[in-house]
Amino acid sequence: MPDVLRCEAVNRGFGDVAAVRDLDLYLQAGEVLALVGLNGAGKTTLMRLVLGMVRADSGEVEVLGAPVGGRVDWAGVGHMVETPFAYPELTVRENLSAAALLHGVPRSGVRSAVDEVLARLRLEEYVDRRAGTLSLGNRQRVGLASAMAHRPRLLVLDEPTNALDPSGVVLLRELVMGAAGEGAGVLVSSHHLDEVARVADRITVIHAGRIIGELDPHGTELERAFFAMVHQADLATEAGRAV
Repeated sequence: MPDVLRCEAVNRGFGDVAAVRDLDLYLQAGEVLALVGLNGAGKTTLMRLVLGMVRADSGEVEVLGAPVGGRVDWAGVGHMVETPFAYPELTVRENLSAAALLHGVPRSGVRSAVDEVLARLRLEEYVDRRAGTLSLGNRQRVGLASAMAHRPRLLVLDEPTNALDPSGVVLLRELVMGAAGEGAGVLVSSHHLDEVARVADRITVIHAGRIIGELDPHGTELERAFFAMVHQADLATEAGRAV
């Protein structure tokens, strides 16, 4: 399967802080890659690099076969990073229609695309409500719907379970697996190892801006393995400073 995302030797700093360091990452079409790490590990910075929201200081980031900063087909990318896409003064339908149009869905196909994603995320009863009046969980669902209405080839989701109730988490799980089944590559970050293990083909651990290893999504005691990996990385860093 072709790579929909490729990062090679990527570095990005903010002042004296190295947020992403010498990072390599690959994601194939039809694959779900979960990115896990502690707060401040570099997950969101990496996703912002992938989406062209910030530029790498060095290294290469390639999306759908084109370098970020070049002629990337952004209409083929869906994302929800940090906050869901939703204009508070617009209704749910208006928000989703705008997202579909911005991602290249022809006007003739917008209504059917929106109706489909409304049904998939069970948002029909809120279709005429302004987004600003929704609960946090339903705004999160609107953000997910905005990211997926155009059936992207690359889907980037940063902590997508935030504010979702158990029903919403199950819906998200089905959507992620469905998107991958239709050939999309999915990059998803999360603090919830048990949840991402249900959908991920691979789990990559990032710590202090570096990829430090992978976890088997079918393995046991994932949380213990994760913290052991992070602890070993910290010990190696301290040993390096002592030399």
